[in-house]
Amino acid sequence: MNKNQKPGSIVGKVIIYVALIVFAITIIVPVAWVFMASFKRNSEFIGAGTNPWALPKQLFVQNFQVAFQDAQMGEYLLNTVLVTVLALALILVIALPAAYVLSRFRFKGNKILNTVFMAGLFINVNYIVVPIFLMLSDWDKALGFQLFLDNRIVLALVYASCHLPFTIYLLSSYFRTLPKGFEEAAYIDGCGYFKTMVKIMIPMAKPSIITVLLFNFLTFWNEYIIAYTLMDEHGTLAMGLQNLMAVERTATNYGIMYAGLVIVMLPVLIFYICVQKRLTEGMTLGGLKG
Repeated sequence: MNKNQKPGSIVGKVIIYVALIVFAITIIVPVAWVFMASFKRNSEFIGAGTNPWALPKQLFVQNFQVAFQDAQMGEYLLNTVLVTVLALALILVIALPAAYVLSRFRFKGNKILNTVFMAGLFINVNYIVVPIFLMLSDWDKALGFQLFLDNRIVLALVYASCHLPFTIYLLSSYFRTLPKGFEEAAYIDGCGYFKTMVKIMIPMAKPSIITVLLFNFLTFWNEYIIAYTLMDEHGTLAMGLQNLMAVERTATNYGIMYAGLVIVMLPVLIFYICVQKRLTEGMTLGGLKG
């Protein structure tokens, strides 16, 4: 033990570590249990002497087969992937130039635009989903056929539009921390504003970009209210999971129900593992440079 450390600081660190370990256990144990339960037969959940914490007697992968075929989770998964990828692409195309201009240039109306985007952070999209539905419904009635409702491209546009303020706010905060010397050197070498942004500034902001991508990915992937309101046949994974849970809970097919949960969780866990290091950099570099 370091002699210079005070007893109070040691106790504080112990309390923090204990709290972090308890918090980690409360997250890891339920997730691990869901993965374990997804491979169990239904008889291992029901009946006398069954232990919910016991390991599966064998890996019953038919639960996933039933979830994909009978509940059409594969179709819901494809719809969710298409909507999420398109929404993320739209956000990057729109938010990156907007955040760069708002954070690095001064022009008439700059403060007003920043204030408008800041105000957008306080608007909960769930409160305006009904007006959005009525607006799209009116457009379909005017056309005489359904185009805007139950459209994956329109759903992606709604997702991207609703999360632009959050994305622009985070990216602008990071762009402000970058030194101006890099831009000045690029201008001297003959680069224009657009080329400087694409070749110099955006690569430097990669940790922050990955951070907003992850946050938006989690939101789009798990979103239910907007998708349930605007979609029908081309529903998302959250809608499919809700339908699967309702049917299998009634039929007491718990293994299939947990298999559906794993189908939803697994892509998120894989994506997080892939970008965890960049995510940590994006959440800390801004504070270190500020």
